[in-house]
Amino acid sequence: MNRVILVGNLTRDPELTTTNSGVSVCRFSLAVQRRFGSGDNGPQADFFNIVVWRGAAENCHKFLKKGSKCGVVGRLQNSSYEASDGTKRYNTDIIADEVEFLSSRTGGDGSESPAKPTSDETAELEPIDDDSLPF
Repeated sequence: MNRVILVGNLTRDPELTTTNSGVSVCRFSLAVQRRFGSGDNGPQADFFNIVVWRGAAENCHKFLKKGSKCGVVGRLQNSSYEASDGTKRYNTDIIADEVEFLSSRTGGDGSESPAKPTSDETAELEPIDDDSLPF
C-alpha cells in the first residue's frame, strides 16, 4: 500500500507547466510541521515536493500561493537521473490524487478575508410552507 496524507503550508508559489501533449502539471513544495520539536530549536518541519496533474493542477495554480495551507492525499514516487557532472541523483515526489484548500481566500494586501458571496448567494429566499416538505 502506498498512501500519503499531508497537511502543511506552501513554501513557494505553485509552478504550472504543460507536457508536450498538453496535459497540465503543477509543482509546489509543502512544509509539514513535525509533531514534536527537538530540544530548544522550536518546531521543526519536513519539506515535500508535490506534483498535481490535469484540472487539479490548474486549480492549485489558480488558488494556492506561498503560505497557503492545504491538505494532500497521494502516493510516493521515487525517480533517479544522471546529473551533468555524471553523478546519479535521486528524487522523491508526492503524486497528489486530492488537494484540499484549507486557507481562506486572501485580499489584495495579503490579509485573509472570507470569500465574497456571489449574487446568487445574496438573493432573497422565498419562504417554504412546512406542509410542502417531502420529509
